[in-house]
Formats: sequence, C-alpha cells, structure tokens
Amino acid sequence: QLQASGGGVVQAGGSLRLSCAYSGPTLWDYAVAWFRQAPGKEREFVAGINWAGDVTSYADSVKGRFTISRDNSQNTVFLRVNSLEPEDTAIYYCAAGRWVYRADSRYTYWGQGTQVTVSS
Repeated sequence: QLQASGGGVVQAGGSLRLSCAYSGPTLWDYAVAWFRQAPGKEREFVAGINWAGDVTSYADSVKGRFTISRDNSQNTVFLRVNSLEPEDTAIYYCAAGRWVYRADSRYTYWGQGTQVTVSS
C-alpha cells in the first residue's frame, strides 16, 4: 500500500517535499517512482529510485530541480521539488515496482495522488 502526501499550492520558484509512505511485507525491496498527470495530458514519469537508494533516474524536464530519496527505516520515499514552474502543476502519484522503469505499465502498486499547483 502506498500513501502520497505533501502537495499544495505554491508560487513559481517555490518548493515542496512530497512523501510516499509504503507499507506491507512485499514493498520494502521495491523501487519507487513518482509520476504526474496534468489536466488533459498523459501521465508521465518524473523520478524513480531503487530499493537501496543508490540508483536514481529523472525526467529531463525536472533534472536539477527535483531530488528523489528514500528512508527505508521510515518506509518512505521523498521527492524534493524546487524551483517550481506553472508547468509542474499536476497530480503527483507514487508507484512501486521491481525496478526503476519509466513506463507506468511496469509498476504494480499505486498510491492515490497528491495535487501540486504552481501559480505564476
């Protein structure tokens, strides 16, 4: 089970920290990724991290602004989002899978989304 939180309304240039808490005996060794979906657009990969936290991947559009990390002692994956732009406005979802894939179809478990709104 995955639970995403931390979204909100921020001005352009602002920051947020999104959290994805995972539970259940099968998820501790899973990779976790963040996806986002803006109104009228397809869901897109944002960032992913493997179970050990030593392999990460980012979409080009967020590279250098977003940072993914995880704390397995807290069963939580974080996404620090800095220098937010209006184009980052979307519902952000976390998902768990066996490895860091960019295709959402490769992920087995999904959390509910958290809304991020960036005003200009």
